[in-house]
Amino acid sequence: MKYAMVILLFLFCTGILFGQNETALVEGTVSYVSSQNVYVKFTATEGINKGDTLYSGNNNERLQPCLVVKDKSSTSCVCSSLLSRKIKVGEVFSARVPVKKIQEKEESPVVPPLVDTLAKASSEPILSDPEKETGTGDYKEKIRGRVSAASYSNLYGSEATHRMRYAFTLQGNNIGNSRFSMDSYITFRHTLGEWEEVTTNFQDALKVYSFAVKYDLDKKSSITVGRKINQRISSMGAIDGIQAEKGFGNLLVGAIAGSRPDFQDYGLNLNLFQVGAYVGHNTNKDNKMVQTTFAFIEQKNQAKTDRRFLYFQHTNSLVKDLNVFGSLELDLYQNIHDTVSNSLSLTNLYLSLRYKLSKRINVSASYDNRKNIIYYESFKSYIDQLIDDETRQGLRLNVNYRPFKTITWGVNASWRFQKSEANSSKNLNTYLNFSRIPWIKASASITANLLQTNYLDSKIFGVRITKELIPGKLTSDLYFRMVDYKYNTYEYAIQQQIAGLDLSVNLTRKLAFYVYYEGTFDNKTDTLHRFNTKIIQRF
Repeated sequence: MKYAMVILLFLFCTGILFGQNETALVEGTVSYVSSQNVYVKFTATEGINKGDTLYSGNNNERLQPCLVVKDKSSTSCVCSSLLSRKIKVGEVFSARVPVKKIQEKEESPVVPPLVDTLAKASSEPILSDPEKETGTGDYKEKIRGRVSAASYSNLYGSEATHRMRYAFTLQGNNIGNSRFSMDSYITFRHTLGEWEEVTTNFQDALKVYSFAVKYDLDKKSSITVGRKINQRISSMGAIDGIQAEKGFGNLLVGAIAGSRPDFQDYGLNLNLFQVGAYVGHNTNKDNKMVQTTFAFIEQKNQAKTDRRFLYFQHTNSLVKDLNVFGSLELDLYQNIHDTVSNSLSLTNLYLSLRYKLSKRINVSASYDNRKNIIYYESFKSYIDQLIDDETRQGLRLNVNYRPFKTITWGVNASWRFQKSEANSSKNLNTYLNFSRIPWIKASASITANLLQTNYLDSKIFGVRITKELIPGKLTSDLYFRMVDYKYNTYEYAIQQQIAGLDLSVNLTRKLAFYVYYEGTFDNKTDTLHRFNTKIIQRF
């Protein structure tokens, strides 16, 4: 069965090209990432439709499909991710829109930006990252960045913890109109009163998710030094070292040499050496895009070969309104606890199909058996993190239906299955979104989630209302959830009521402030109070 999926994935490489109208790229910036969605802010979303794909990259030759639009407002899109890695706030993605609609957008007034928020499930107000673009010619400088400081306080009975987090993000393309570009995302976090933990393991407090310098040899060739995820082989995660790529028309070759981040604290670990090479093929004709990558990778641990595998990644939009993405790894050699295996083994398979049936209906299906993702930082509540962990792997089906212009209904189901049935799970989630309620001038959403695993059953029902109190300046978000979960291994059931309120303020065009409160009330323990604040300066 699993090798049949490999054959199916290879068949995705074939197709027929169909003509469409001329398009151009419009960039948007990730303003918030929730447990289920990624929120991308655009100047305007004219020409972007539900079911469309958002890409990374700056030109048609290097576009990598990353997100799929689930819903949108006039200036932002709610998306789901195609990537195995965690998407970061501040990342830039592009949408293809008809040229005619871009021209109409440029003549219309710019909608005032809204502030972005943290730890929310839907309908987040968003503040776009300002960018500076100067210069003429082939290499134009484009710089965007942000610095933020946040506090996360938990009050539980007589206990209290206060965590601080500082973040710096910078994306500088063609700095000084040169061939040099830089990308960085660095955070520092600590708990008040526990500074000894920082001094004991500084790398655990300081997280460098990205820090790399790229030099463009020409428009299709580059050398990158530092820590960065290679979009050609994105499922491998960050690479510490040197990455080189050379393009020849629609073909490309590349190589990597360096190490993997440490598994414990994500720090630099030169003992985890890796080296590899890849070849790829890109076509983008008449708005029909195909990208394919084959790679060979060898990874070592303490100078001994730890793993040797083939990597395959493919995406295409050959058929109108259909987007296909797939990635897999085939192990050729493994050394686990000094037990060597040379047999061919299929690992880390991910397949995704998304189809736009009509202007009102979108459907998607995916299969995921990738290894568990390690979260080095998480500020989610227990129940949200539980749902993420239990639903990421397995088969997932999704339907999105918009019966009216301001109403969207969706349902998705996931099923994780194994031969031993030791780690199976079933999940059903549905939501009803109202993008505009006239009499209160607000948006609202109603959600329901049912989760069943071998050790736990849970039911979650929620409602959320978002309203601009001062247009373009102050936005409020009020929500309430009822949670009922029971552990199957012993008679222990918990009923919780979770209420939250947050305010987001645009102090200036580039300066935003956010404050958030959530209270968890249950029938077994003391009330948990969560207070979060965050200030963001963009440049």
